[in-house]
Amino acid sequence: MDRGGATRGDPGEALRARFGAVLFMATFLFFWVSLTPFVDLTGEAILDPSAGNSNRLNQIVSLMLFAGTLAYGLMHPLRHVILQPRLLLAPLFTWFILVSLLGAHPMLGIKATVLAVIVTINASIYLLLPSSERQFARMLGIGTLIVLGLSYYGVVFKPTLAIHQASELREPMNAGLWRGHFPHKNSAAAAMVIAAFFGLFVWSVWSRLAGAVIVAGAFFFLMHTGGKTSTAMLPAIILLAFVFERIRFLRIPIVIGGVGAFNLLAVGSAAFRPLGEFIAGLGIDATFTNRADIWRFAFGQFAERPLTGYGVKAFWQTSELVHSGGSVETWAVAAANGHNSYLDIALMTGLPGLAMTVLWVLVLPLRDISRMAPAVEHSPLTRLYTRIWLYAIFNAGLESLFFEGGNVLWFLLVVSLYGFRLQGSAALAETSRPAATGSFAHAQPA
Repeated sequence: MDRGGATRGDPGEALRARFGAVLFMATFLFFWVSLTPFVDLTGEAILDPSAGNSNRLNQIVSLMLFAGTLAYGLMHPLRHVILQPRLLLAPLFTWFILVSLLGAHPMLGIKATVLAVIVTINASIYLLLPSSERQFARMLGIGTLIVLGLSYYGVVFKPTLAIHQASELREPMNAGLWRGHFPHKNSAAAAMVIAAFFGLFVWSVWSRLAGAVIVAGAFFFLMHTGGKTSTAMLPAIILLAFVFERIRFLRIPIVIGGVGAFNLLAVGSAAFRPLGEFIAGLGIDATFTNRADIWRFAFGQFAERPLTGYGVKAFWQTSELVHSGGSVETWAVAAANGHNSYLDIALMTGLPGLAMTVLWVLVLPLRDISRMAPAVEHSPLTRLYTRIWLYAIFNAGLESLFFEGGNVLWFLLVVSLYGFRLQGSAALAETSRPAATGSFAHAQPA
């Protein structure tokens, strides 16, 4: 859907539309490609003197994108959606700051919280950048084709940087598995699942050819990443989203019951030995490639500080934990994170932080979806948000992604939350609107 005559007759509106499109693509490529693609995972990367400069450049570009996006959002007719729901997010981020001040590394927590706020603001404006649903699909399609092209380019022309090598220091056992321009096979696998969702949406809204190419390219790459969980979750989430969309009374059991049961199966079986033995007796392997040791250790540490936690970014990879010596007798002290988003939030911010996060990420989307008109509820756009959302909240049971500023899956999860909010309070834009009310990306006030 194009802006129509209102845009063509208004130079200022046309300029804003172009600015929004540039911001959309720049943000898309920043999260999906980054400023440092094809990271060298061998010993040579440690000696790279440009690492610090790249980090500073990343911060500069990130702040520039944030400034541009915020300026655009504040001038948009739907600027009231920025950082909503504020009655929840204000106490949530305030609690993050408070527990960080009580923790051992307050500055790390404050910096991480500020970054989380910036990402949330960017995500709340992101869907306002395109001028129509069709333009949204077109830019998603073009961006995803660029990402796939870059990944395949790496496999063909930069195999030592795009395929895991036996000479890598951390995980040489991944040798031969594809990662493209991503830093790890698991992040590549998750990206390919999302790319497949994008392809299905592009097929429905913009171009069947581009959509088919994206789906086929993403699936073929996914099969070579060795990401078994993501490979299994791709068809499972598509099926689950189908059931979620059509059978309303199963929505709460799927989301609340499903996520709860998955975490009970994983973390619960690791933390409580009788439950673990019972599940093992059923022939189910709930160890999830040695994550059980990490979960058992993390759950024990959480039990010592259940109310305030240890502070944002003040537990994993801290000097106190890594160099704890004989005081903590498990290899899990060297883990980069807890490999479970819900457990990590509880570990860092305590039960209040976990409760507010679950309310934002799981409960409010159910409310927003229940408010949608039937045509909006069964639209390709809502279907895209639902697939991303379901994949992210179930994947969060195996990976740490909540409030991770540079994590593309976290960013898209938050974008989907705002997509539900817009869809739940507005009708899809089917025609261009007069310049006086503004032209919106996908949803307009009903």
